[in-house]
Amino acid sequence: MPATKELHRPYTAAADRYEHYGYRRVGDSGLRLPPLSLGLWWNFGDNRPFDNQREILRHAFDHGINHFDLANNYGPPAGSAEENFGRMMRKDFKPYRNELLISSKAGYDMWPGPYGTFGSRKYLIASCEASLEKMGLDYVDIFYSHRFDPKTPLEETIGALDTLVRQGKATYVGISSYSAERTAQAKQIANDLGTPLVIHQPSYNILNPWVEHGLLQTLEKERMGAIAFTPLAQGLLTDKYLSTTDVERQGGRRSLESQLTEENLTKVRRLNEVAQKRGQSLAQMALAWLLRDGAATSVLIGASSTKQLDENLGALKNLEFSETELSQIADIAQGDAGIDWWRASAIS
Repeated sequence: MPATKELHRPYTAAADRYEHYGYRRVGDSGLRLPPLSLGLWWNFGDNRPFDNQREILRHAFDHGINHFDLANNYGPPAGSAEENFGRMMRKDFKPYRNELLISSKAGYDMWPGPYGTFGSRKYLIASCEASLEKMGLDYVDIFYSHRFDPKTPLEETIGALDTLVRQGKATYVGISSYSAERTAQAKQIANDLGTPLVIHQPSYNILNPWVEHGLLQTLEKERMGAIAFTPLAQGLLTDKYLSTTDVERQGGRRSLESQLTEENLTKVRRLNEVAQKRGQSLAQMALAWLLRDGAATSVLIGASSTKQLDENLGALKNLEFSETELSQIADIAQGDAGIDWWRASAIS
């Protein structure tokens, strides 16, 4: 990590930041995303030193990652990621605001009472305004409905997104964890309103390819883009568990404990063999697989260090897969690994 005094010098972005990996068009819109985008879900709350966060964001932008993805409840604690990002905007990124794509979302529990969760007009608009205040921004580039609300008319939810666009608080809008059917319905409502609903953010990885059974086809038909979250299955698709013992498994992230089965770990080891033959780490292959033709427009990565960020960026050196490799990966990953914690909202 750079010395603290280096972090506190005025930041000047790398002159060659747009010469690395190119950008991908989102559907048929004018929005373009880097192949890897940086998600601020877990490592950018009050659980991590602020200077570490600042170093990672600077490093990401210097390497062409100009999309930072947040949500009202990111932390921990909830809301702290947006507050910390607001500090970094003021200290480092204010001169580059027009180059950045900043997104936020609302849909999960944020404050008590009936208007602190899901998809009502009151909650979405209030949450967007609160997020803008925390980040010190006049607008976000993308604002998402974080999950489908089965008790609120979809017309109300998409209408709230339309209002945010018309108020100048969001440039584009999107949805996250919607089923293929709900996505088509949301897009039709948005089209009728003239709202730029251009992107879907689903959970998607080698062990959880549910979007390939309808959603990706719907997005192509509706001319929308996809940006995948949980690309590494919460760490399962990394080298962390390749030689895990039963005792060591107990120290895994709680949400993963029930997924650290021998069946899943065997899949991970076999996938790693394919990755090694490609000259990639397992994580790099998992990211590259999502960025192959016909899959995700962009992939949301997390990072706890610049070293980890560079490891992920290394995936972009080889995005080509042979038919044999794709067949091997599909054969290994078949079956339900039980790692889709967002399935309930996606099929609602």
